[in-house]
Amino acid sequence: MAELTLVNPYPDALTGVEMRYCPGCTHGTAHRLVAEVIDELGVKDRTVAIATVGCSVYAYEYFDTDAVQASHGRGPAVATGIKRVHPDSVVFTYQGDGDLASIGMAEVVHAAARAENFTIIFINNAVFGMTQGQMAPTTLLGQKTTTSPRGRTVAEAGHPIRICELLDTLDGAAFLAREALTTPARIRSAKRSIRRAFETQLAGAGFSLVELLSICPQWWGMDVLEAIDHVEDTMIEYYPVRVFRDRLGEEEGGGDA
Repeated sequence: MAELTLVNPYPDALTGVEMRYCPGCTHGTAHRLVAEVIDELGVKDRTVAIATVGCSVYAYEYFDTDAVQASHGRGPAVATGIKRVHPDSVVFTYQGDGDLASIGMAEVVHAAARAENFTIIFINNAVFGMTQGQMAPTTLLGQKTTTSPRGRTVAEAGHPIRICELLDTLDGAAFLAREALTTPARIRSAKRSIRRAFETQLAGAGFSLVELLSICPQWWGMDVLEAIDHVEDTMIEYYPVRVFRDRLGEEEGGGDA
């Protein structure tokens, strides 16, 4: 009888530390996808992860790479410094919508405008998760949060911000994609975009960002299946899932994204 060889199902780029996320949260899914891509590209030993403030604050405990903790919203600034000093490193920030799209908005916009050669993994769950469910810049109209108990309105808070569409106006962005962590097919697509973002960085093509629509059952007041349906039926209508820009693809003769 042939000897059975068991394959380690756990990515080498994850530490194995038990994650602190709420039950049903898809931060863990995002972590695994990033770790699998790091393993597959063989860049673990030169990767630097940058954790910011929010539910992502403990990311440095979960990625088995070098890591830095940035101040709230300042992940892109820290990434810029590290990548410029160590250009052969593979640098990525892991940021939520409350961090990136609120206090960190200027950081991400100017990093993209400067074509900084690092990658951002952007988790959009349309709410401030770590600090008790307040309205975020990405909170949908009508969505109830602890600071918009009657639902977000244009008159009081303006329109939700679409980050990928905003960054798509900047010449320095080389890869931009929005994906959803809801179904197996969408998760596989998300991994492809994450890999492409890292490949873009490795090619020296410039700034790359992957936005991941993620569920937050805790602060949405839903169970996991309801939260997945909410992404599919509501969030994707406002935040369409697609590749916005793939400069490597254009250079390879793939045409516009």
